[in-house]
Amino acid sequence: MRLVVVSNRVTIPDRHEKAAAGGLAVALREALERHGGLWFGWSGVVGAARQLRETQRGNVTYAVTDLSEAERESYYLGFSNRALWPIMHYRLGLTEFQRSDYIGYLGVNRRFARELTRMIQPDDVIWIHDYHLIPLAAELRRRGVTNRIGYFHHIPWPSADVLSALPFSTTLVRTLAAYDLVGMQTEVDARNLIGCLVDMCGARTDGRRVRLGVRETAVQSFPIGIDVEAFRRLAAASVRQAATPLRATRESLGERKLVIGVDRLDYSKGIVQRLEAFGQFLQSHPDERGRVSLLQIAPPSRSDVPEYAELDRMSDEVAGRLNAQIGEFDWTPIRVVKKAYSRTALAGFYRRAEVGLVTPMRDGMNLVAKEYVAAQNPADPGVLVLSRFAGAAQQLGEALIVNPYDTHEVAEAIRTALAMPKSERIRRFEALYHVIETSGIHWWTQRYLDALTRSPVEAEIAEPPRKVDAPARGTSRKPRAAVLDRGEVKGRPVPAGRKRNAVPAESGHLTLVR
Repeated sequence: MRLVVVSNRVTIPDRHEKAAAGGLAVALREALERHGGLWFGWSGVVGAARQLRETQRGNVTYAVTDLSEAERESYYLGFSNRALWPIMHYRLGLTEFQRSDYIGYLGVNRRFARELTRMIQPDDVIWIHDYHLIPLAAELRRRGVTNRIGYFHHIPWPSADVLSALPFSTTLVRTLAAYDLVGMQTEVDARNLIGCLVDMCGARTDGRRVRLGVRETAVQSFPIGIDVEAFRRLAAASVRQAATPLRATRESLGERKLVIGVDRLDYSKGIVQRLEAFGQFLQSHPDERGRVSLLQIAPPSRSDVPEYAELDRMSDEVAGRLNAQIGEFDWTPIRVVKKAYSRTALAGFYRRAEVGLVTPMRDGMNLVAKEYVAAQNPADPGVLVLSRFAGAAQQLGEALIVNPYDTHEVAEAIRTALAMPKSERIRRFEALYHVIETSGIHWWTQRYLDALTRSPVEAEIAEPPRKVDAPARGTSRKPRAAVLDRGEVKGRPVPAGRKRNAVPAESGHLTLVR
C-alpha cells in the first residue's frame, strides 16, 4: 500500500531539516515515509505558472502546484475562508457568499483532481485533508478513481439548520458521499454531519454508516492529538537554555503569577472575550491586582481579510483600555504579543504559566490545550481553563470547563485555578496527561489509516475514545525524579495504563444547482 496525502498547503522539507516536535505535518510525513507515498497540494506560491513540480525526499514524493491570483482570491480567500470557515464555526453573520468564489472553489478542486489522477497507482490509499478540499473525492470518482479515499475535517461541522444557510450547501454535502471514510474531530461533529447527509440530502443511515445513491460512507470521530513526549522534552529543555524568551519573561514577571493564552488572531478563538474576562477577574478580585498578569500570544493570520483586521484593532483597544483602568506604573495586567514564537519558546511559556486559558468560541479540537498539559511540571502543574466549545473539552474533563460567552464564569474560573491546592492540581494533571498520552498524534494517524484501509465487508466502526477519569488516588503512576525548576521532578508521568434538488452523489459531478 502506498499512501497519498492531499492537503491545501504542502511545505517541502529541506534535505537536512530536523522535524519539529509534534504537529500534524510531522505525523503525516512519518506515515508517508513508513508506507512510501505522495504528498500533493498547493505550494503556497501565487503566480501565472501552474505547472506541477515534483520533489523526492527519501521514499516520499512531494508534488506541488501554484495558484493564480484569481484562484487564490476565489478558492482560498473567498469561498474557503469567507464562506466555509465562518459558517463551520457557527458565525452566520460573518459568512460572505459570492457565486464567483464558489465557482472558483470547484474549479481548483477540479484542477487538483485532474493533476492528481495522473499520479495515482492502483493500490494507493488516498487521505484528503480539510474544508478546502471537500469536493475532491467526487471529482476523482468522476475521473474513474476507484481507490479507497478518506477525508478528515479538522474544524467543527455545524448542524444542518446552520449549514443550510450557505447557498449550494446541499450539493457540497453530497460530495462527501464519494469518500469511503469521513473523519471528524468529535462525536458532536460526526452526528452533525450524519444529520446533514440525512436531512439535507435524503441519505439513509445505520449507525455510523451512511448510504447515499450507490455509495456507503463511514463517518467516525478521530480526536487528533499531539506528540506528548516530544513536547514534554521541549518544555524541560526550555528551562535549561541560557537565553530564551522564557528567561526574559521570568525576569519581567518576578514573583507574579502568569496566565497564558496562545492563539492565531482569529475571531473563532475568543481573544477579545478572553481579555474582557481577565479584566473582569481583576475588577472582581482587587486583591489579585499586581500579583498576576495575562500574556496573550496572538500571531496575525489572514490579515488581508477585513474581519481579521477589525479583530486586530479590537484586541489592541480592549487591552489598552483595561491596562489604563487597572494597571500600575510597575505592573501591566495584560500583554498582547502579535508575533510567532518557536515551539520551544511556547513550551517554556506554557510551563511557566500557572493557568492555561484556552477559551475559543468554537474549535474543532484545539491542540494548545493539549500542549499546555504536556508542558507542565508534574510536581507543580498549572491548571487548564477550557472552553466547552473546544473539541478538546470532550476529552479533557478534568480541566475547568467554561462558557466563553460568559465573562463572569471565565473570570471565576481563573480565580479558582489560581487558588487551587497543589494536591488537586496534581490530581487533575495526572488524569489529563493520561488522556493526551494515550491518544497522541501517532495513535490518531494509525487509527485513522486502520479504519480507512479496512474493506467495507470487515469495517466495523470502533467506539470513539471516551473521556478518561482521573486515576484513583494511590493507584496512579508517578513521575520519576530529578529537580529542575519550581521543585520539578525531572522526567515524565508514566502512562496510566431529508433531500433537495442536487446532483446524484454517485456521479460526483459538481454543477451549480440548489
